[in-house]
Amino acid sequence: MADEVTLLDFWPSPFGMRCRIALAEKGIKHEYKEENLRDKSPLLLQMNPVHKKIPVLIHNGKPICESLNIVQYLDETWKVSPLLPTDPYQRAQAKFWADYVDKKVYELGSKVWKTKGEEQETAKKDFIECLKVMEGELGDKTYFGGETFGYVDVSLIPWYCWFYAFETCGNFSVEASCPKLVAWAKRCMEKESVSKSLAEPQKIYEFVLLLQKMFRIA
Repeated sequence: MADEVTLLDFWPSPFGMRCRIALAEKGIKHEYKEENLRDKSPLLLQMNPVHKKIPVLIHNGKPICESLNIVQYLDETWKVSPLLPTDPYQRAQAKFWADYVDKKVYELGSKVWKTKGEEQETAKKDFIECLKVMEGELGDKTYFGGETFGYVDVSLIPWYCWFYAFETCGNFSVEASCPKLVAWAKRCMEKESVSKSLAEPQKIYEFVLLLQKMFRIA
């Protein structure tokens, strides 16, 4: 029986972009279903009744939720182009850094566009410090895992297309503070799996402006 794979997603979601990259890296044929998060589909509510969030991967009728969980599932189910290291220590380290991205990059980046004044200045400082930690972990390596594109790269690279929105809202430059990290991001963008999975930075910025109006931030 052929594998039936469906991704329930929302185009600006960096979490969804992770899944899109992993699917592309492994060459997995799948159906993409765009969700309206203001009017969630019965399928999404059925497949993720706990959090009611995207992304959800449906493999032969069975749902897998949470982006890092989905990427790991794809990696373990389709062995081609492995993303996670086989060495237990390196694997644990990769999961640690992916978790750091989830806990820090997402939260601190969001604060930059959700705040103004002194609060925003603090958010910018915290966001850059967080990226500098990631840059320190990258060091002089081509990718976070070494010479090959892998799990931590997949976890972090979707935020690259959000940088323009953060920078424009906060009036700062990521590249000025973290040149090695931006150079890494540009290397990742040379991969078709990444460039075709990430949204246009300008479109993300326009989406953020809409969110600011909704939350009455602007």
